[in-house]
Amino acid sequence: MPRPRPRRRRPRRARAEVAAPPERPAVEGAPNPLPTREALLAFLRAAPGRVGKTEISRHFGLTSDQRPALRALMAELRDEGSAAAVGRRTLRHSATLPDMAALEVTGTDPDGDPIARPITWEGSEKPVVYMRPERTGQPALAPGDRVLARITRIGGNKYEGRTFKRIGTGSPSRVLGVYSKGLVEPVDRRSRASWVIPAGEANGAEEGELVQAEPLPGAGRERLMGPRAARIVERLGRMDDARAVSRLCIAAHEIPDEFPGEVTQAAARAAAIPLGARDDLRDVPLVTIDGEDARDYDDAVFAEPEGDGWRVLVAIADVAHYVRPNAPLDREARHRGNSVYFPDHVVPMLPEALSNGWCSLKPGEDRGCLYVEMRFDGAGTKTGHRFGRALMRSAARLTYETVQAARDAGEDAGLAEGQVARLYGAFGALLAARLRRGTLDLDLPERRVVLDAAGKVLSIAPRPRLDSHRLIEEFMVAANVCAAEELERLHLPCMYRVHDRPSDEKMENLRGFLSGLGISLPASNVVRPRDFAGVLEAVKDRPESRLVSETILRGQSQAEYAPENIGHFGLALPRYAHFTSPIRRYADLLVHRALIRGLGLGEDGMTDGEVAVLAETGEHITKTERRAALAERDAVDRYLAAYMADHVGATFPARVSGVTRFGLFVTLEENGANGIVPMAALPDDQWFHEEAAMRLIGRRTGLTFTLGQEVEVRLAEAVPRTGSLSFQLLQGDPRSGAAPRPGGSPPRAGGTPPRGRQKITARKPKGGRDAPKRPR
Repeated sequence: MPRPRPRRRRPRRARAEVAAPPERPAVEGAPNPLPTREALLAFLRAAPGRVGKTEISRHFGLTSDQRPALRALMAELRDEGSAAAVGRRTLRHSATLPDMAALEVTGTDPDGDPIARPITWEGSEKPVVYMRPERTGQPALAPGDRVLARITRIGGNKYEGRTFKRIGTGSPSRVLGVYSKGLVEPVDRRSRASWVIPAGEANGAEEGELVQAEPLPGAGRERLMGPRAARIVERLGRMDDARAVSRLCIAAHEIPDEFPGEVTQAAARAAAIPLGARDDLRDVPLVTIDGEDARDYDDAVFAEPEGDGWRVLVAIADVAHYVRPNAPLDREARHRGNSVYFPDHVVPMLPEALSNGWCSLKPGEDRGCLYVEMRFDGAGTKTGHRFGRALMRSAARLTYETVQAARDAGEDAGLAEGQVARLYGAFGALLAARLRRGTLDLDLPERRVVLDAAGKVLSIAPRPRLDSHRLIEEFMVAANVCAAEELERLHLPCMYRVHDRPSDEKMENLRGFLSGLGISLPASNVVRPRDFAGVLEAVKDRPESRLVSETILRGQSQAEYAPENIGHFGLALPRYAHFTSPIRRYADLLVHRALIRGLGLGEDGMTDGEVAVLAETGEHITKTERRAALAERDAVDRYLAAYMADHVGATFPARVSGVTRFGLFVTLEENGANGIVPMAALPDDQWFHEEAAMRLIGRRTGLTFTLGQEVEVRLAEAVPRTGSLSFQLLQGDPRSGAAPRPGGSPPRAGGTPPRGRQKITARKPKGGRDAPKRPR
């Protein structure tokens, strides 16, 4: 067994000084009014710890006669769950951690110190706890370890923790990694510890293979002596294979990718849908418009003028005909929740016989569909709609690029004369209605990864967003609104797509960032999507436009599926449901079934059993959707790292996209790649982190790095296994030739950080300034 490597002693981390809310003096001659519920909650949120009646009274300038009313207000906040009791006399905000909490270590920061999160948490966003190094002689904390820790708030949603007692073994059930030289190197960038594979436990694995391993008994105790031991239980193929990245992400996120035999057999028995009692739309020149690499075509569109307005048809593949409630196909589709798209591979929700066969609206072939016929006036306001079940025949399979090129050239893309122009005419009316509504339109293009036959990355570039994309989006949004409205009219349950307004904390962070750009936002309780649209319009020609869009996106709540409607904040719609993609989203299939039941369109509508578990299903498919989004993003990050591995040592223009206590995050202008500049790669200095202002300030150099700032970076390391990129900042490096960019006010003399600043010292790592610590 390898000799144990002693843990490097780290300097004690300075705690952040959090400014307490300023006291408000009493008005001479008269008591101040009792604080409102919102004012008291704001005070609790800003306080660095627990507070009692004395602190509250002093802050708001209350008299002893007001104590009974204050006690009643505090009890009201406690009873409704907005505040939590700490002992008998003090409170804390329910969105903050107590002084002692049970935590689970989820990863490490770039310096190798553990990051933890509370085991139980009812808020919308879990706090982050940076754990202090363990006492001498104690094993280091690793991902999966559970501890009872003393907590100190260091600002915002971030805390510092010190282990009081260990309460868990800390060994994960499975380890996904690459086998090399008798070790398994984890692919999770949050896990820095390797696992040793003893003789006879390699299961035939070869060098460079992606494997699943499970800890051997006693692996937790062995951390005192050296690397933990594990046995390889599954071999997943070589890391240099063409599909290694998607295979890795599938395994890492536990995405089901093999259909049970009964499911594939049921799909193979599918057959064409007869006309029967359906409407016949085969003479309507409906067309599909999708991406060039799309294989499942589940929506088709048609538009024509009608008086001063427009008649629009949206036809959607009739998946409900083939996937019946509680049948094997349905159980597997619900289990998967949605399809998952990788650059080289798709993990479909339905077997290929359906997703690319009978449920795909292929040109020239009869297909069953659910359709919605919508009518709009000339201003894009909907005047009516009607749903039906039909048989259709797609007139053409078009791509976004083909349609856009035809529109720009005044041609018809092989369709009947004027058909493309009519589609764009209806789109123009719907777009005008959207602009009047004031929706949040974040124009953040996706990154397109182009691979060769061997799986090597040829290029990575933003995917252009054309008017043809927006055309389909507007048609689909209109159809989705009609579905939600129709189910409400029928008094039937609906799987809504809901999107809440941003949380108060996210709004405050966003407001602080925008204020540095000279932009203001209304208060959290009155902010509207059009306010964000105004911000985007104000910065559209400024260099930081993309960063502002990304920051606004991060500040939004996450959309989810639920049978209870709270509206869709981002689209500024009171009701919204997903109806247009039942091949790849289970939510849409449920909406189809509800419409079939409510409108009497067949015997395969939603069942009472499905209605009973609709809330549970909404929670499940929300989780599978977020799992898919993480897996897809991880895949792109790993392809980017593989592509960038050939450019180590090259310099790139970038922007600061994150400012943290352990370094900077930067985004390259060229391809959108994200990476970290750890503290060790910053110029030697004593750095102060101002969280509210989102900046780092160097005490001696006077250098200031702020969110959105232009910088020049050198790629120090690219790790395709984890998707990690590490950069060195060239500003302040005398060898780089990059001009320093001082700014702001340096900390005051003596090295004592002002309130709200956290002091961090960047030290030159072994091997010189060009050898930053390696992120995993």
